[in-house]
Amino acid sequence: QVQLVESGGGLVQPGGSLRLSCEASGNIFSIININWYRQAPGKQRELVATVTNGGIANYADSVKGRFTISRDNTKNTVYPQMNSLKPEDTAVYYCNEELISRERNQVFTQRAYWGQGTQVTVSS
Repeated sequence: QVQLVESGGGLVQPGGSLRLSCEASGNIFSIININWYRQAPGKQRELVATVTNGGIANYADSVKGRFTISRDNTKNTVYPQMNSLKPEDTAVYYCNEELISRERNQVFTQRAYWGQGTQVTVSS
């Protein structure tokens, strides 16, 4: 069964840094792309970054220059490095992955999966 587990969130002061992770487990054949979203209370979900299968990352203007995402294909894990954090970065961060998995009946299935979310709070 495919599962995405996130970690690394917490409380940090403005200007501080956090390193999140999203590990995909299960019978995964291929991860097509990875998206990172965040949602603050009372606000709509925001796409903050994407990573292609080739490792090319794109960032929203709100985080560009501060966030850097690396990908470890061996571990099926992606690591957003978040620097120079601001109070407006406070949100629950979710990873979303479009991938192909192999079920127990040997059928290959392509669909998107979501992590459980990890809370990032930036406050002095």
